[in-house]
Amino acid sequence: MKNIEAATYRVDSEIRLSDLNTREDLESSDKKLRKALESVRIELGEFQDTLYAHSKYSVLICLQGMDTAGKDSLIREVFKDFNARGVVVHSFKVPTELELKHDYIWRHYIALPAKGKFGVFNRTHYENVLVTRVHPEYIMNEHIPGIASVDDIGQSFWDKRFEQINNFERHVAENGTIIFKFFLHLSKEEQRQRLLRRLELKKKNWKFSPGDLKERLIWDQYQKCYEEALNNTSNPHAPWFVIPADNKKAARLIVATILLEELKKYKDIREPELDEKIKANLEEYKKQLENE
Repeated sequence: MKNIEAATYRVDSEIRLSDLNTREDLESSDKKLRKALESVRIELGEFQDTLYAHSKYSVLICLQGMDTAGKDSLIREVFKDFNARGVVVHSFKVPTELELKHDYIWRHYIALPAKGKFGVFNRTHYENVLVTRVHPEYIMNEHIPGIASVDDIGQSFWDKRFEQINNFERHVAENGTIIFKFFLHLSKEEQRQRLLRRLELKKKNWKFSPGDLKERLIWDQYQKCYEEALNNTSNPHAPWFVIPADNKKAARLIVATILLEELKKYKDIREPELDEKIKANLEEYKKQLENE
C-alpha cells in the first residue's frame, strides 16, 4: 500500500484545485483499505482516551466539500471506535433566527469541543465564505451595519471575513484546540454518478434534493470560492488538507492517518500520573477490595 504522508495533502502554498487529483486508490484493494482503516481508527480511539484523561487539549476537525463528497460516511467510519463521550459531531444547516441575531461565527464558537474531546464540524464556519459568496443575497439576512444591498458586498468584504476566520482559529488554537481542516475534493463526474445513485436506489431517495442540481450548475463558481478560501486560510496552527474524494474508502483512510500521525507529535499528551500518596497505597487499596 502507498505510504500516506500529511505533507502530500497539506496546503502549504497557493494551490489550484484543477491541478489536484480527485481520486487516490493508494495502490490498494478495497479490502485492504478497509482493514487499514480499522487499524488506524483503533489507535485513534486509544489516543482519544488519553486526550480525555489529559484534559488540556481539544481537537477540532472541520469537513468541507461539495454535496455527495462523503462527509457523513467519513464521520461514521473514521470515528467508529471512539468512546461516545469523547466525540461530538455538529452538522451546521441554514442559520436559525436566533443564530442570525449574532455574528456568523457565534454558533460555531459555542459548539467548539471541550478540553479532552474531539469535535467534528460537518460543514463549518467556512460556509460563510462559500455558500454566502455564491449566493450573496443570503448575507442580507445577517443585518450587518453598512451592508444595505448586495452591491455593498465587494472583495474587501470577503478579505475581511478571511481575516476574521484566521483570527478566530488562531485564538482557539492558542488556547488548546488542535485544528484540522479537510476539503473533500470531488470531481464533477463522480458527483453526477452519486446523485444518480440517490435517484436509482430507493433507500437513498431521501437524500436527493432538486436543489442539488441547481447548485451543480454553478460548480465552477463554487470551485473558485473554495480555492480562494483554502489559499487564504491555511495556516500552521489550522492547516487545510485537500483529500481526493472520488474513492471514499481511500479518502477515509487518508483522513484518519493524517489525524493519527499529526496528533502523535504532541508528546505532552499522556495519561496523568497518580498522586504519589495514592500510588504508595495501591496495595493497601487492593487488599481492602479483596477482603470485602
